[in-house]
Amino acid sequence: DFRRRKAHPNFMDYINAEKHVVKLGKTVYFPSNQMFPFLALVNGSLFFSLYSLYFQISWLGETPAIPVFGEGDNIVPTIHIRDLATVLQNVADHRPEFQYILAVDTSMHTLEELVKCISKNVGPGKIEKVSEAYAFLNRELTQKQLDMWFVNLRMEPACLKENLNIKWVAEEGMIENIAQVVTEYKQTRGLLPLKVIIHGPPASGKSTIAKELCKHYKLHYVRTTDVIAEKIAYLEQIVAKELDRVELEIEREGEDVQEEEGENIEEAKELLEAIKENMKRHKGRLTDEYLIKIMKDKLMSMPCRNQGYVLDGFPETYGQAMELFKDDEEEEEEEAKNKMPKFNEIIIPEFVFSLTASDEFLINRAINLPEIEVVGTHYTEKHFLQTLKHFRKLNTHDRTVLNYFDELEIHPQFIDIAVYEDFENSLSVPKIIKEIGEPRNYGLTDEEKEALERQAAEERMVKEAQEKAEQEHREAKEREERMARWEEWNKQQEEVKKQELELLEAQSVPLRNYLMKNVMPTLMQGINECCRIRPDDPVNFLAEYLFKNSPDI
Repeated sequence: DFRRRKAHPNFMDYINAEKHVVKLGKTVYFPSNQMFPFLALVNGSLFFSLYSLYFQISWLGETPAIPVFGEGDNIVPTIHIRDLATVLQNVADHRPEFQYILAVDTSMHTLEELVKCISKNVGPGKIEKVSEAYAFLNRELTQKQLDMWFVNLRMEPACLKENLNIKWVAEEGMIENIAQVVTEYKQTRGLLPLKVIIHGPPASGKSTIAKELCKHYKLHYVRTTDVIAEKIAYLEQIVAKELDRVELEIEREGEDVQEEEGENIEEAKELLEAIKENMKRHKGRLTDEYLIKIMKDKLMSMPCRNQGYVLDGFPETYGQAMELFKDDEEEEEEEAKNKMPKFNEIIIPEFVFSLTASDEFLINRAINLPEIEVVGTHYTEKHFLQTLKHFRKLNTHDRTVLNYFDELEIHPQFIDIAVYEDFENSLSVPKIIKEIGEPRNYGLTDEEKEALERQAAEERMVKEAQEKAEQEHREAKEREERMARWEEWNKQQEEVKKQELELLEAQSVPLRNYLMKNVMPTLMQGINECCRIRPDDPVNFLAEYLFKNSPDI
């Protein structure tokens, strides 16, 4: 059958490489102790690179439904990577007689079934069929991935079962082993959830620190008031759905799903009424019965299971912690053995940070809070002291919420916020980040990288503009100082000249007097006589005149 195959143009290079290798096997001499097996893999390996886009979209949870390009009814052959390695090991150890090996598992799942399975176990649980054209517009997809997605091959691993001794890891395919595949995917990509609890008294800055951690690690901020409001809004949305919209949404799923959807709406209606009635009876607060259920549903949601969470100030008591994190499936068995119920590993926190400070420090901080942050909170003068007293009461007896985590070997780390004297707790956050370690996510997206590059470019431009402005200001200042020094020097020079002139005039007065008295009268007479006579040699005439008429001779 393999000789009659007709390859798609996109796979022509694979066929040419295959024929070339087979030709070499026939023409080139190989020693008897060597073997030259050729393994034909027809989209046979479940590499994460093929489904990485679906896993990534599902894990990020940024879309309400995972896209399926095309109709999704094409059958995609798959095999687990470790099963593929086992096949290769068998071929290397026991050279088979046949020339081609089809390495696939026994599953025959369509692309739609595979994507729906990934969405259900990693993402929002819904899929959306879109045109194949959108796949070609995605810059992250290569032509090789698209070719593998759109392949439609119904194949059975006949020779693997009959001729090779394989201890299968996932013989039934990905869907039947999705839990194992998801675990391997998260471990391989370093996408394990990061679960943190911030515990501490009121006004200690729990919310500020929790939000900063969520921003740094891309986690989900979980606070009781927000979760309760979110749950009520979600239930109201379900109850308010019109029947025709429900029918349109479930049209593809059949009558069984329609009955299930109707049951879900009825359950949501009953739960919503019970929550509102409970809050009405307890002055707007929920009892632990409903509060624990709502908080557990939130922590068990797929976003919190994927990325993780930062739990702000909850649970408050030992009992709440036990009820919130216990494993419901093994509760009865553990209670029968009089043991502490096993905790739920899916939602149990990895890090517990307890903020500590004296009452005086907390009271001063609450007093200095801006008015806009105090209105409508328990930080008012009337309620803060009561809240602080209640917290101290819950955390002084033997069975506190921190004791619960100590018993599970999740030892809380204490941070004295009063040491830093930092109102915004900006110095406490780096210490917590250092304890937690590096983020566990896909890193920065292309949009975030572009935003950071754009921000860096803008900051660089601003810095250059500031440096240029500072340089121009410095040069202008230097010019002004230089001109001021020049003007001052000119003034000093003029003053020196004036003083020299005055000194010269003062020193020349006796000389002028001497000349006017002894020289000028005779000289003037000689000049006048020279002008009257007009001799040919006036200088000699004047000299003889002075010699003859000098009063001293």
